[in-house]
Amino acid sequence: MAIDVEILKDTVLFHGMDKDEIQKSLSAFHAHERSYRKNDYILHAGSVIDTLCLVISGNVTIESNDIWGNRTILSKVGPSQFFAETYAMLPNEPLQVDVRANENCRILFLGVGSLSAFQSNSKTWEAKIIRNILMISLQKNLHLSERSFHTSPKTIRERVMAYLNSVALRTGCNEFDIPFDRQQFADYLNLERTALSKELSKMQHDGIIQTWKNHFVLLAKP
Repeated sequence: MAIDVEILKDTVLFHGMDKDEIQKSLSAFHAHERSYRKNDYILHAGSVIDTLCLVISGNVTIESNDIWGNRTILSKVGPSQFFAETYAMLPNEPLQVDVRANENCRILFLGVGSLSAFQSNSKTWEAKIIRNILMISLQKNLHLSERSFHTSPKTIRERVMAYLNSVALRTGCNEFDIPFDRQQFADYLNLERTALSKELSKMQHDGIIQTWKNHFVLLAKP
């Protein structure tokens, strides 16, 4: 299947690059696409990789699954977003997370591990890719830092409010959809689903929020 360069031009990784530069990078990175069904594992913890992954369609969850069956969702990655960029650039560093298809999806794999040998006199497009990977990593670090604010409060209500407040700030609106279903929302906040559902019901009763599935409205104080 041919890779649509027009789609790639709008992604962070290929920012500032023309079609010719993108084509050269795709060839150098042996870019290839694969399709996955919902709940398929795309990457497994413990694996060593040299590929950066781009979601072409659908979305995936980045998860921490321990040997006792506990799951923590770290993030959800949607179309035109990337994952595994840090591991791709660090040779022999095993993955600490699993990546699972949250729905049917298509993933583009790019073997960027070769960039670890980047030299200052290398091709211009290589320098651009390095710069853009740095931007992707900074954005991911910001997201992980933000998540610590969501999971550090002691009470369930405080965790929910911390997360919903950050979404409201990001979207500039008090009404929005979150990217998680109820179980995923609980996993993201490190909570039991029943406890989360009970607290959301209380928050609705107290006039703090209105919610239906993954849709939320934050209500102003009377």
